[in-house]
Amino acid sequence: MNGVRGLVVAAIAALVVTGCSSTQDRGPTATPTGGGSILAAYGLAGLDARQVIDRLDRTPVADRQQDLRASVRPGQLLLTDSRSGASTALDLPAGEFYLSMAPYVNDTHDCFHHSLTTCRGELAGKQIHVSITNRATGQVLVDATTTTFDNGFAGFWLPSGIEATVSIQYGGRTAAADVSTGSADPTCLTTLHLAA
Repeated sequence: MNGVRGLVVAAIAALVVTGCSSTQDRGPTATPTGGGSILAAYGLAGLDARQVIDRLDRTPVADRQQDLRASVRPGQLLLTDSRSGASTALDLPAGEFYLSMAPYVNDTHDCFHHSLTTCRGELAGKQIHVSITNRATGQVLVDATTTTFDNGFAGFWLPSGIEATVSIQYGGRTAAADVSTGSADPTCLTTLHLAA
């Protein structure tokens, strides 16, 4: 009995910690309702999608609004107030795709649509080197050292409709993955296992 109870508690804890949209969550987005009031209620009035994403990314985990759900989808940012059920969608800039990644050493989770308010990665506040290269043209889109946000993720604006290779370096470890930035592709990358 205690073993089953322990498994249930562990499963619930894992869901709370990760909080990301799984690969099963690919359905249509909610119809926008009460968008202006949601933005105002959470101090986001007058901001466009890029500005909202930037603000929520940079908000320390302890200061994040528990009732706000902010899911990055290809082409839009879906905001939902979990108390009222009201939601709105903000269009991402034309031709741009937001990819958020959480490299890891030991622990990760499944994620498809990045949640700016609930997703958590292992390496919070860590300095990583990121390289992102367009596979078709060889153009280096990103080659920078950055610090992961308080939630363990680092986000990058990329051209939409491309295929690219992401490479990460951290503490003598490396990881790489191929990604695509199409209309049905994930905005959350949690498969970057940093190996020695």
